[in-house]
Formats: sequence, C-alpha cells, structure tokens
Amino acid sequence: MNRVGFIASTLLVVLALLSSMLFVVDQRQFGVVYALGQIKEVITEPGLNFKLPPPFQNVRYIDKRLLTLDSSDTESMLTAEKQRVVIDWYVRWRISDPSEYIRNVGLDENAGAIQLNRVVRNAFQEEVNRRTVKELLSARREELMAEVKREVLEAVRGAKPWGVDVVDVRITRVDYVEAITESVYRRMEAERKRVANELRSTGAAEGEKIRADADRQREITIANAYRDAQKLKGEGDAEAARIYAEAFGRDPQFAQFYRSLEAYKSSFNKKSDVMVVDPSSSEFFKAYRGAAPANATRP
Repeated sequence: MNRVGFIASTLLVVLALLSSMLFVVDQRQFGVVYALGQIKEVITEPGLNFKLPPPFQNVRYIDKRLLTLDSSDTESMLTAEKQRVVIDWYVRWRISDPSEYIRNVGLDENAGAIQLNRVVRNAFQEEVNRRTVKELLSARREELMAEVKREVLEAVRGAKPWGVDVVDVRITRVDYVEAITESVYRRMEAERKRVANELRSTGAAEGEKIRADADRQREITIANAYRDAQKLKGEGDAEAARIYAEAFGRDPQFAQFYRSLEAYKSSFNKKSDVMVVDPSSSEFFKAYRGAAPANATRP
C-alpha cells in the first residue's frame, strides 16, 4: 500500500509540475514569459508552449486585437474664436510590441488606454484651439483628425516607444457646452416666433385686404343689380301704366268697376278679415249694388 501510495503521489506531483510548465497562447493574445520578474520571451503565435515552473518562470497574456478607446470626459475646449465646445471622439489602436509596451506603459490594456486618452485629448485641445467652430463642422474636420493622429503617433513613437500602433482617430460629435446650447436654442426659438408672428401679421393684413376687396365687389355687384332691377321695374311699371291708361280710357265705368274689385280683393285677402259697414249706404260696395250701364262697351 505504501508503494502504491508513493507512486500515486509521485504521479500527481509530476502531473502538477507538467501542468505548470505547459500553457496555451490564444490567437487573440500575446504570451509574455517572465523569468524572475524579467521578460524572457514573447510568444506571438498561437499554440501549446513550455516554460519552467513557478517561481522560475511565469506567463501573462496581453490582447493583440484592435482595441477601441472612447472619450470619457465632457470637459469643454476653446476654439480659435474663444467658443467652448465639447468633442466626442474614439481611437482605434493595438499593441504591436508587447516588450516595449510592458516596459514603458504597463502590464495590461487598461494602462495603455489611460495614457492614450490623455495624449489624444491634449492633441485635440491643441488642434481645436487653432480652428473655428465652422472649420470643425466643415470639410476641414478630416484635416483635424489627421493632425491629431499624427501628433498621437509622434507621442507613442518618441524617445520611449509605447509599442502600440494607432490605426484611426475619429470625431463623433462636436457641440457647444450646455449653457451655450440652451442660449442658442432660446435665440432660435425667439427668431422662429418672430418670423411666425410676422407671417401671421402679414397673413392677417392680406386677409383683411382680400375681405375688404370682396365686400367692395359685393356692394358694387348688389348696387348694379339693384339699379338694373329698379330700371326694369320702372320700365315695367311705366308700360303697365300705359296699358292701364289705354284700357281704362276706352271705358271709364269699367275702370271704376275694376278698381273696386281690386279694392275688395285687397281688403278681404284672408278668411279672418272682417269689415263692419252698411253695404246699402256705403260707397265702398257701390259696385255690388248696381250693375254696369247697359250701353257700356265691354273691354
């Protein structure tokens, strides 16, 4: 039993030792082997690798993929005309030399992102100070991003290279600070209200003008129609009077009888009309009491 236990223990120790000596490097990472705190080897190809067991050698991994750094602060920058603007940007970068990166920057990607953020912001501040807001929003925006990228590359490739490569620098937003933005919005709103009020006033004036012209045309039309109607009515009345005069002139007694009938018709045009008179003595019913003369000529 003791021999079996010894063999089992020995196998476990050997397996543990072998597992501490073997490590796998992923295709998305660099494998950095340290020997007593110093960089012994950098493994760039993926696969199974060997090293001495701890504490003689240790291995750490660094991402070698393309990384994205987004702006994290909202501090404003001054333009050439002393306007405060806020710029959002991002940087695409990667670690190209793990040895230089570890010696001059840090042990992980976060250390590089912190230092790169500072360098990029300083570069943007310097370039924004040279340009106006109009230039930041125009075609010269591409020129600004190219200048910032150049300055950042100069910084990371200086006397102590960072071992990183900056692929691209881009601006995603340029805006005024909140106080200026609110002021601009208020001015825009006031201007739009002024224009709207002006348009409403102009429209109201034009509406009154159109209504006044329409009323004038209406009055003119009505007056002309009334004039023509009165003229036609007068002509008709004159013609009727002429016809009546001609007819009544032929037989005056018939004319008197006809006028009496018209008077009766006008006096009793409703069933409810009542007249209290003495028909035997009233001149009003004279036409009813007597007949027309025998020698009267019929019309």
